[in-house]
Amino acid sequence: MRKILFYAMQGKKMCFMHVLMNALQLHEQGHEVKIIFEGEAVRLPSQLEKEENKLYLSSRKAGLLAGICLGCSIQFDMLEVNEAVGLRLLDDMYGHAGLLPFVKENYEVIWA
Repeated sequence: MRKILFYAMQGKKMCFMHVLMNALQLHEQGHEVKIIFEGEAVRLPSQLEKEENKLYLSSRKAGLLAGICLGCSIQFDMLEVNEAVGLRLLDDMYGHAGLLPFVKENYEVIWA
């Protein structure tokens, strides 16, 4: 089985829904999958929480959500909101969410 990281950058909900669908399908087939919210995508977790989005909640329950970029949360004035969501804030790359920890664990990276 494969290890796949979705590095979500876009803040468009419809695009991100496809990330969630793919991540869940891969996970259900036995692959190890993680998702990072980076760039404009840091705006999505609170919105999806508020909407009680089923794909998002299923991904969260399955442990697929690796975290949210700290630096981008600050830049987009989303820090307090994202802290309240309760996902890990990632800052290992100059204050932003880096790929290195996942690359070291042999994850394939998919930019979304």
